[in-house]
Amino acid sequence: MNVNEEVRAVVRTERLCYIETGMNDTLWIMKPERPEASTLAAALDLPLPLAAVLANRGLLDADAARSFLFGSLEGLHDPYLMKGMSAAVARVERAIKDREKILIFGDYDVDGVLSVVMLYKALRSLGAEVDYFIPERLTDGYGIKAHHVDVPVERGTNLVISVDCGVKAVEFTNQARARGVEVIITDHHRPGDELPEAVAILNPVLEDSGYPDRDLAGVGVVFKFIQALLEKAGQPAGLPHYMKLVSIGTVADVAELKGENRIFVKQGLKGLRNVSNTGLRSLIDACGLTGRRISESDLGFRLGPRINAAGRMGKAELAVRLFFTDTVEEALGLVRELEDLNSRRQRTEERIFEEAKERVEARDLDRRYRCLILGSEEWHRGVIGIVASKLKDHFHRPVVLFSYQDGKAFGSGRSISECALIEFFDACRAHFLSYGGHRLAAGCTLVRENIPPFKAAMNALAEDRISDEDLQRKLRVDASLDLAAIDQRFLDIYALLVPFGVGNPKPVFVTQGAALVGEPQTIRRKHLKLLVRQSGRLFEALAWERADWASGLRRGDRLDLAYTISIAEYLGRPKTSLVLEDIKAR
Repeated sequence: MNVNEEVRAVVRTERLCYIETGMNDTLWIMKPERPEASTLAAALDLPLPLAAVLANRGLLDADAARSFLFGSLEGLHDPYLMKGMSAAVARVERAIKDREKILIFGDYDVDGVLSVVMLYKALRSLGAEVDYFIPERLTDGYGIKAHHVDVPVERGTNLVISVDCGVKAVEFTNQARARGVEVIITDHHRPGDELPEAVAILNPVLEDSGYPDRDLAGVGVVFKFIQALLEKAGQPAGLPHYMKLVSIGTVADVAELKGENRIFVKQGLKGLRNVSNTGLRSLIDACGLTGRRISESDLGFRLGPRINAAGRMGKAELAVRLFFTDTVEEALGLVRELEDLNSRRQRTEERIFEEAKERVEARDLDRRYRCLILGSEEWHRGVIGIVASKLKDHFHRPVVLFSYQDGKAFGSGRSISECALIEFFDACRAHFLSYGGHRLAAGCTLVRENIPPFKAAMNALAEDRISDEDLQRKLRVDASLDLAAIDQRFLDIYALLVPFGVGNPKPVFVTQGAALVGEPQTIRRKHLKLLVRQSGRLFEALAWERADWASGLRRGDRLDLAYTISIAEYLGRPKTSLVLEDIKAR
C-alpha cells in the first residue's frame, strides 16, 4: 500500500473528507460538518462556517462556545485549587513578616524572565525584601543545578522561589534544606521520577495538582501564585496589571491558547494598548507598534524574540533590567542592546539553518531517517532550538540539534504534531545527563561519546513509532466558505476567535472555483499575490515564500483556495486579505 492509499484508509477510518493535494504537495483534510455546528449557529446567531470552527475546537454547546468567545477575568479559576498554594502563600507571608530575604530563581527565556519580573514586582508591592538570580545559559544550561545552592547561601537568603524551572531540582532542594534554605517551586514542566522535597510545588502538570487547567506557561503559574498572594493581602484590584507580561510569556512559550491561557492573552492584548512601564513602552515603540492594535502575532514575532534574544545570547540580565528601569534614557539604551542581540541571533540562526539544511540534503538524510539528528562544535547553543523548529517545518519530521562543547552535547529538539518528542526522550533517558521539555519541544544534555548510541536509539524509535502517513504534510480545513460570505458581520464575529495560536490555530477555509483575475504577481521575487473573485466579491490573496507557484497560473484560471483570513491595518484602515496555505488549479 503506498502513502496516499494509507492516508485515504486513515481518512476513511476517521470519517474525514479527503481533498487531493495542491501545489504545496499537502493533503487537504476536512472533517464532515458536525451537527453541533448548526445548533451553535442558531443558538449564538453565528455564520455556519464560524460555528463549524468552534465545533472543530471541541466547543459543542452554547455555554462552552460563549465562554470561549466572551471569556473574561471572572472566568479564572480559584488559585487555591492548585496543590501546594496554601503552603506557598503561608511561607511567603512568614518571610515578609520576619523580614527574610527571598531569592527568585528564574530561567533565561521569555517565560522565565517575565516570571521573574512579575513575581519580583508583586512581592515588593507586598513589602518583601527580594533578590533574583538567572543562570547563564551558555555556562549553566537549563534548570537549577546542585551547585546553585551557593547563590542563596552567599546572598543571605532563607527562601528560594523558582519560576519556570525546578520541578526536577531534587539535589538542589536537598542541599538547600541541609544549609537552612527552604524552597518553593513554581514550574510547568514535566517532573522526573522523583519530586523535590520543597515547601510547596506549584505545577499544574502534576497528576495530583488538582488544578483544572494543565496547560499554563511558567508566567501563568506565577500569575496564579500572585493572584493568591494579592487576594490574601486584600489587593486583587492590581491583577490586570500583570496580564500584559503574562500574555507575552504565554505566546512566546507556545502554550496552548485554551482555557485560562486564552483569557490571559486576550486581556493582556487589551492592556498593551495602554502601557505605563517605561521599558515595555520603549520596546513596543522600537518594534513599530506604538499607536497600533497589537496582535498575538506581534507578541510571538516582535516583542518575544527581542526579550528572548538576551537569554539566547547569554545576557538575560539585560531583559530583566529593561522592565525595572524608570528612565527613558536607560530604557532606550537597553532596547538598542536587545535589538543588536536579536540581529546577531538572527544572523547566527540563518547560518546554522543553511549549514544544517545542506548537510541533510547532501546526504539525503530526510529520505533515510524519520528523525533528523545533527550536531556541530560551531553551532551556538542559544539558537539551535529555533533552528530545529525551522528544520522541522522544512523537512516535516522531528529534529534534534546539538552543540558540542567540552566533551558534552547540548541538545534542543522540536517535533511535528504527530510525534511526542518528550516521550522519545523518556525512552532514551539512560543516555542523558539531564533532559526535559514538552510534547513538541524538549532539550537534553549528554556526554558527547553517547551521541552514537543515542542516535541509534532515536532512529529505532522513529522507525517504530513514526509512520509514512505521519510524515505526509496535512492541511486540516475547518469549513467551506464562499467569498461572498466574508462580509462585515462575518469579520466582526471572526474577530471574537482571536487570539490564535497552539490549540486555537487560525481557521483554514476552502473556497472552490474562485476565478483568477489578472496575471499573478510576485513580490520581491519571493512572494505571490493574486486577485480572486467569486460571487461578485474580489479579494487579494497572498502566498508567502511561494513565488514559484506563479509559473503554473494564468488569468482566468479556476482555483480551489485553502487560506486563512488576515485583517491588518493599511493607511490607518482595516484591510482584509486571504493568506494562502495552498491552491489547486481546476
